[in-house]
Amino acid sequence: MDIRVSLSTEDTATLLTENLVHGSISAERIDHYVAGNVRVMVFEKYFMRNSSRASLTVVVHPDERGATAVHSVGSGGGQNALFKFDWGAGSSFSNSVEKILEQYII
Repeated sequence: MDIRVSLSTEDTATLLTENLVHGSISAERIDHYVAGNVRVMVFEKYFMRNSSRASLTVVVHPDERGATAVHSVGSGGGQNALFKFDWGAGSSFSNSVEKILEQYII
């Protein structure tokens, strides 16, 4: 998912971390990398409904128009090595980024 927001890269990363880790979603931030105005964050969440874990990678950076670009991709959520069917856990996790930033989307 790709969106543009009116927040700074730092404020966007902080808002996402606060809501994903400390909010109702209860994910864990696995890693956070900062290079200038670029932020890369990796989160993980356990989904009880299918007894699996999903990961979420979010890249936040300034775009060419002065806004902040946010790219997120959810992965995982499958139950075994043979079938990579995730029951929507990865995409659900990725969609949470848009919901958190909804009021700042431009």
